[in-house]
Amino acid sequence: MSTDAEEAGEDRRKYEFRKVIEDLKEYEGSGTQLVTIYVPPDKQISDVVAHVTQEHSEASNIKSKQTRTNVQDALTSIKDRLRYYETYPPDNGLVIFSGAVDAGGGQTDMVTKVLESPPQPIESFRYHCDSDFLTEPLEEMLSDKGLFGLIVLDRREANVGWLKGKRVEPVKSTSSLVPGKQRKGGQSAQRFARLRLEAIDNFYQEVAGMADDLFVPKRHELDGILVGGPSPTKDEFLDGDYLHHELRDDVVGKFDVSYTDESGLYDLVDAAQEVLADQEVMKDKSEMEEFFEKLHTGELATYGFEQTRRNLVMGSVDRLLISEDLRKDVVVYDCDGQEEFEVVDRRHSTPDHECEDGGEAEVQDREDVIEHLMAIAEQRGTETKFISTDFEKGEQLHDAFGGVAGILRYSTGV
Repeated sequence: MSTDAEEAGEDRRKYEFRKVIEDLKEYEGSGTQLVTIYVPPDKQISDVVAHVTQEHSEASNIKSKQTRTNVQDALTSIKDRLRYYETYPPDNGLVIFSGAVDAGGGQTDMVTKVLESPPQPIESFRYHCDSDFLTEPLEEMLSDKGLFGLIVLDRREANVGWLKGKRVEPVKSTSSLVPGKQRKGGQSAQRFARLRLEAIDNFYQEVAGMADDLFVPKRHELDGILVGGPSPTKDEFLDGDYLHHELRDDVVGKFDVSYTDESGLYDLVDAAQEVLADQEVMKDKSEMEEFFEKLHTGELATYGFEQTRRNLVMGSVDRLLISEDLRKDVVVYDCDGQEEFEVVDRRHSTPDHECEDGGEAEVQDREDVIEHLMAIAEQRGTETKFISTDFEKGEQLHDAFGGVAGILRYSTGV
């Protein structure tokens, strides 16, 4: 399993990407003039520049003068951004979005955004020109959760691979030397049965060796191992303790699967959908169950923006719980030298605010409420956990507690 610090960093990166994607999805272009380029990590920048140059030349054939100008301006902006990179893009590749977006009143603004090192490697080069930016591949990356080891086997063959998010990656395969149930002439039934059992044992050891080689180095990142095959093969394999001792407890399910070639890995994932869904939110459920337990039995829980923020500033929050669906801004007001806060919908304009003492409030800042809280959490050594709304208590965090809560290190009375 990954460390808490690694999980927190990954959660933050994913949140920042999600926020950028949501902003990109709001943009609209008039006609096919918003350009998106996906660059995989092994694609040479010089090849990308050559492709953009070619597209710039071909764009001169666009009949509409406005569309032609906007597309060529977008491609020029992309070429300018590519100059910042040398031979190859950063780890996992990069995505560039550029185009003239609708600014209202018949006006347009040129927007260019670069996303470096997305959560997963970009698999192929893509050039896309449309009235919307192409964000679906990035959205799929953000929705992908979990790293699972996959094993399918019968007494004839076996395949081992990964489930990374929603992507199945076959890695290793082997065939067995286990003889059929019919013995050859001249062999006693006893001797044949013994040889067959030895061959089965050797095959199971070989399959376990493949799995150990693949999974043990990643055991701290694994969310679980799925095993598939016909009965009794998969049961014999698991009951025989062939797997490395550090992997046995990671087996989260075994499933009847008819095929044990590469297609069997996909069948295994299909059969395990319920288990996989539970695994995705299991950590979130555990966090929320602890929160509600602390809330009902004592003073070691906090919720709501202002109360949680005060506890964060005091350094008393052990874990900050934030709903994945929280989409709010916090406005910071100066009230005669004192800060006061108001949480508002991201799409709404900044509201007037009356200070607690009745004085006039001056707007000091406005920022994403999650960024605001996470910055304080990082300064105080507090972990941040993003909580899904795909289960009841996760929904309650969003709907009943304002999307913000915390589990405390000690009681503060705040």
